[in-house]
Amino acid sequence: MIKLINYRSMKCVMAIAVFLFLFTTASFAQHESARIVTSFDDGWLFLKDDTKGAEQSDFNDAAWRKINVPHDWSIEGPYNRDNKTGRGGGYLPAGVGWYRKYFEVPASYKAKKVFIEFDGVMANSDVWINGFHLGKRPYGYISFEYDLSGHLNFDKGKKNVIAVRADNSLQPASRYYTGAGIYRHVRLKVTNPVHIDHWGSFVTTPEVSASNAKVNMQIAVINESNEKRSVTVETTIMDPDSRAVKKGESTQDIMPGKSANFQQTIVIDNPKRWSLDETNLYKAVSVVRSGKIVLDDKVSTFGIRSIKFDAATGFWLNDKNIKLKGVCLHHDGGAVGSAVPLAVWERRLKLLKGVGANAIRTSHNPVAPEFLDLCDKMGFLIMDETFDTWNVRKSSSDYGYNVNFTAWWDKDIRDMIMRDRNHPSIIIYSVGNEIHDNLNDSSGFRKYKMQQDLI
Repeated sequence: MIKLINYRSMKCVMAIAVFLFLFTTASFAQHESARIVTSFDDGWLFLKDDTKGAEQSDFNDAAWRKINVPHDWSIEGPYNRDNKTGRGGGYLPAGVGWYRKYFEVPASYKAKKVFIEFDGVMANSDVWINGFHLGKRPYGYISFEYDLSGHLNFDKGKKNVIAVRADNSLQPASRYYTGAGIYRHVRLKVTNPVHIDHWGSFVTTPEVSASNAKVNMQIAVINESNEKRSVTVETTIMDPDSRAVKKGESTQDIMPGKSANFQQTIVIDNPKRWSLDETNLYKAVSVVRSGKIVLDDKVSTFGIRSIKFDAATGFWLNDKNIKLKGVCLHHDGGAVGSAVPLAVWERRLKLLKGVGANAIRTSHNPVAPEFLDLCDKMGFLIMDETFDTWNVRKSSSDYGYNVNFTAWWDKDIRDMIMRDRNHPSIIIYSVGNEIHDNLNDSSGFRKYKMQQDLI
């Protein structure tokens, strides 16, 4: 049985040193939600090996191990100095791991859109639904979504099967521990054919003072039905005490197969600003309607705050000069591997607060969404980082991101920014760590500029 959970929309972020005024995502609603988001973490089957035909519905997986995700199979060992992951990978094993999960879909979902969301699969993941190949994502740190619609069985008693193959056989692939498998959370999302697009809610506060703040909403709505629809988006701003303070509304016609961007500006009087000591979080509850029929809804959590960098004085938050006292944190949790329980992060961040840290660099890759949620709530400033390499490899990582940069940099950066752009904790993006692409020629500067322009 799939367990229903409240919808918590994704997060997204700012710009490389183009400092936008952004803010987050969470869950709240005053009506029965039109979108259904269920945890898809429990009840998987796992095989630590490669095998032919495991993507097919009728494959015999009776001998596979029962597990729940998030799951890092590499941390289970054994440790061996002969493992190709080397020192950076902790001398832990690499290879292929297969995951399969059976589930039923009610007939009432036939007219709906059904998606599966992965927060991260390490690495080179391929995903199938009932034998149909949905896609491949090489970068193990990136979040992604696939549309299952059109490939599902709805008959009662007829099961569907998701199959995931994760392959990090080519080693060494990193200078630090990565983990292996479905090491982050998975969700099933069900929406109306007319719905807010994936990571389609964007909140900024371009003008902020103690007396008022301008909140700009951009909501991308896609019409995947077969007819033109007149769509109204109503956004209610909820303050940190969950009280409705202001509303905005706009209406557009959307042709079938097309999308529309709804823009709304809402002024909040006497805002409770987000800061390191007072982490006030607002919620933008966006409801999509056609007439009186609610088609979709999404809650975007954000913080009202102003930021700037000054060459002479450094960083300013809400017109206050702040010295960044930062640390670099990798995505793993030490002995627990890369499938890190939230309590581990809570403990670590409390300890960092205790020694005076107020800033974190996510070295050197996109982190789990819940990590950024915690930073929003606990009051940290974030440098959100994309990659450890571009085209030029680093020592001890022959098969790092350098093998995927040319084909995937645009898609991976775009997805990270779209996911993270609403977090108030994020104040800067980093597009690389100790990049070597300009050692032999000037191509590195061109690559930097194209990434900056994309963000």
